[in-house]
Parts: sequence; structure tokens; C-alpha cells
Amino acid sequence: MVLSDLGRRINAAVSNLNREPNLDEKAFDAMIKEICSALLSADVNVRLVKTLRKSIQSTVNFKDLPPQTSSNSKKRLIQQAVFDHLVQLVDPHAEPYKPKKGRPNVIMFVGLQGAGKTTSCTKLARYYAQRGFKACLVCADTFRAGAYDQLKQNATKAKIPYYGSLTQTDPAVVAAEGVARFKKEKFEIIIVDTSGRHRQEADLFAEMVQVQKAIKPDQTIMVLDGTIGQAAEAQSSAFKQAADFGAIIITKTDGGAAGGGAISAVAATHTPIIFLGTGEHMMDLERFAPKPFISKLLGYGDMSGLIEHIQSITKESAGMKETQKHLAEGIFTLRDMKEQITNIMKMGPLSRVAGMIPGLGSMMQGKSPLFQL
Repeated sequence: MVLSDLGRRINAAVSNLNREPNLDEKAFDAMIKEICSALLSADVNVRLVKTLRKSIQSTVNFKDLPPQTSSNSKKRLIQQAVFDHLVQLVDPHAEPYKPKKGRPNVIMFVGLQGAGKTTSCTKLARYYAQRGFKACLVCADTFRAGAYDQLKQNATKAKIPYYGSLTQTDPAVVAAEGVARFKKEKFEIIIVDTSGRHRQEADLFAEMVQVQKAIKPDQTIMVLDGTIGQAAEAQSSAFKQAADFGAIIITKTDGGAAGGGAISAVAATHTPIIFLGTGEHMMDLERFAPKPFISKLLGYGDMSGLIEHIQSITKESAGMKETQKHLAEGIFTLRDMKEQITNIMKMGPLSRVAGMIPGLGSMMQGKSPLFQL
């Protein structure tokens, strides 16, 4: 999970506080110092860390607490304050665009080179297709060699219709043609993949704006590499100014990167994170919500996320209905067993599933690598 090291350190700081028999201001300050140190190590912007520190200290003011306040009451107050203010770090209080059925929803992807836009495009198209939307892909990346072939391969694997051109070099023209074609065919989710670019590349930024003008997207999504650290804030601010994206997808969150730069990007652009890319497979796209994310980070679990994850796997399982019928009749064949094992494997690493179960995620933190299987 992204920021798992940060979660371990914050958990340890809060746990040390809970072991204090007589909680005082000195122990409280030591916990805040450790939390702030962990955030800075995770590449969270120092300005945000200072704000968090002041917010927690103002929420838990020992001087304002009644003298008879018990140690347990103080601990609960501190735990709630830490949770609430960490949620505020990743929650810009901005509602992302929600696609509507029965009409075309054009979604444009932007981001840095190598951030994983093309793969994320296909994952998102597959995500909506699973939920009953008629989804498709348009390749408007005419700059990178092999971009169209990659999208074609991913789309074919995910069984998503796609459009692109090997001869047209103007991305705005390709994007407009693809969007017009799929609108005519009554597609509901039209996702447009664009070339990767850096904020220093003025020509490519101008090209991105031209594509945006040509297709007039309902939503623009920035794909942000979770491993680029503090550079995320400057890059995302430049993209926000040029393309005014309305949502963020963070990729490569399955690695050991600090990932705090993504939090800084959210704060700098006041833009919500909507998904996390948790792996290379097509199903490795996790819906993001601030409270469940921080809950998992702190080892409190996310049962609603676990249920949704299981339901998404069983929905796409071709043999699940047959297995359910067999179980109702008291039958369990080798084929049924294979179906169940396959579904369990699709759930991903055991550590990911454990992180959604209250208490179990924190128990497994730092345990044997076998839990990563």
C-alpha cells in the first residue's frame, strides 16, 4: 500500500502514547514530533506538516482540558485528532465529476512521461465497463513511438473498443475524430489518452491545450507517478494552470516509494484523488476515499472497500453462478474449487486484503515477506 512505511511510523507513535500510564503534554509533544518526522520522510511538503502540527496541537490543548479528564479520554481525543487532521491532508473538499449513464462522458488524461497514463486509461475504461457503462478508448498520443500499439494491446486484453491512427500526426485531430465516432455510436465513457509531457516543454503544453479545446472533455484527469517525491507539487501545479484537471490518479503505489509528494500535489491544486494504481494488472485500480484510506493507513481497516473489492471480482467471474448453484445443491466439484482459488488469487497480495480488515493490517506490518504473496 502507498505510504505503508508512514502508516507504520504513525501507528508506532500513537501506540507508544497509548502505553503511557499517565499521559502528559510531554508525551503528547513527543508523539507529534514523531508523526511530523514520518511525514517529512515520506516527502510531504514541510508547509503542510507545520500546518498539521499546529492543527493537532490546537485541537488537543492540554491547558483547556478539565483537571479530572482521565488518561483514556485524553488518548481517545488525541487519536481522533490525528485521524481527522490526516484526513484533511488528502481531502481537498472538492467533488470530482461523476459520469452519467445515457449520455457521452468525455474524459481526457494528462500527465508526465512514464507516469502510467495509457495503462490507467485502460484500467478506468474497464472499471466503468464492469459497472454497466459502454466504455471506449481513444489514442491521441502521436508523439511516443509504440503508444498506439500499447493502447491497442491493453484495450484488446480488456475487451474495450479503441480508436487511433498510425498516419495522422496531429493529436487534436485524432482525438476529435475518435470522440466524434464514439459519440455517434452512443458510447457513454470516452477516454482520451494523450502524450506525456513535462512543465518545461512549452510546445507540448500548448499541444495539450489544443487537444482539450478540440474535444471539450467533461473531466480532465492527471495521472501522477507516486514515486517522484516532492517534484509532484511543482509538476501538478503547472498542469493545473494549463489544463485545469479536476481529478488525480496516483500510480505505482504498490512499490516502496515514500509517496508523500502526491499528498502535497492534492493540497497545491485543491484537486481530489479518485483512484490509486496498485499494480500492473488490469484489475489493480483501487477507488480512493479520504477516510477509508487514512483508516487503512493507521491499521483501522476498510470493510466497505473489502466488500466492494470482492463484489468486483465475483461480478466478472464467469463460473461463479454455476458454483453458487452447486453449493445450494450441496455439490462442490474440482472445477468449483478451481474457481474459488482463482478468485482468491485475483484479490491481490494478502497484505492488501489484511489492510482492509480492522486490526489485522497493523498486526501484519513489518511481518514476514510471506504476507506479500
